[in-house]
Amino acid sequence: MKRTILFLILSSFFVINACGPKGPSENELLREEVIAVHDEVMPEMGKLKSLERQALEKVDELADQTPTDSTKIQEFKALAYDLNHAHEAMFAWMRQYEPKDGDQSPEELKKYLDEQMVLVSEVNEEMKEALAKADDLLK
Repeated sequence: MKRTILFLILSSFFVINACGPKGPSENELLREEVIAVHDEVMPEMGKLKSLERQALEKVDELADQTPTDSTKIQEFKALAYDLNHAHEAMFAWMRQYEPKDGDQSPEELKKYLDEQMVLVSEVNEEMKEALAKADDLLK
């Protein structure tokens, strides 16, 4: 009798542990990493547009004072372009990103998420470079 009770308790323990919640899958962790890269620079989106306006204002201001082919004017135009491009790149990435797994196999999903990590990392880096360039030129 004691063996039967012990057997039932142990069996129940193993069944409960086997059916219990498991940690996040590799793909879930990868998705979280992709979103974390996105979330790192997403708060800077408004700043990109603000700095772009400042750079264009500087172009207008300098155009009144110097020839239009001035190196400084070209630097501020390039900065405005870089800031706008970084802003648009983030929106382009967000439009094409699929937050749902759909009916992809785990292997297909991993490949997709690996590709997304590369893309969002490039956008992240582009935004950081544009912001750093703005910090240097718009002081």
